Amino acid sequence: MDIFEFFSEYSYLGIFLVLIGVNTAPILMPPSWIILTSFYLLDPSLNIVILAMVGATGATLGRFFLKKISGLFRKFVGEEQKSNLDIIGDYLNRKKYGYIIASFLFGATPLPSNMLFIAYGLMRAKSASIYVGFWFGRTISYIMMIYFGDAVLRPFFELFEDRLTGILLIDGVGIGVLVVFASINWTVLITQKKLKFVKPKIWRI
Repeated sequence: MDIFEFFSEYSYLGIFLVLIGVNTAPILMPPSWIILTSFYLLDPSLNIVILAMVGATGATLGRFFLKKISGLFRKFVGEEQKSNLDIIGDYLNRKKYGYIIASFLFGATPLPSNMLFIAYGLMRAKSASIYVGFWFGRTISYIMMIYFGDAVLRPFFELFEDRLTGILLIDGVGIGVLVVFASINWTVLITQKKLKFVKPKIWRI
């Protein structure tokens, strides 16, 4: 609460900076909607739409930095997984709305998006539509989450009395999704419409 009170003194600018920092970190950060809802409950005079747009802008910029940082670790990825990620990247590049739809779906739902942007970084995705789709998706989801703030936030905290347990669980699910994503044989799935997996060796040490 001390952190919220400190940054709330700077109004939307403080909230914007918090969202950039939280979304740049790859793991161990609470969901952004919880942060925005907490700011709103602390200061109900904030405009919900403006707050959501500021939050979405900060979150998108933070995910941009996360994707850039993740791209630096591509050299540690196993060759088979690296080739596999390039295949899905090329496939999405050929689809006119591939990236924007994928990013919008993650942005518009409570799904953890950190692993999505880590995957984008490893794929060397460069389409600007990644950020457009994510921004619109996040804006919509933030408006809904903030508007129903207390009703959504209270059950979440009751489910995870230990807040760190909830964060770790969310991150664990995200890491699991990333491993599965990188282990799918995308060549076979795209060309033959069959689901097959390659050896789940992500990192080349």
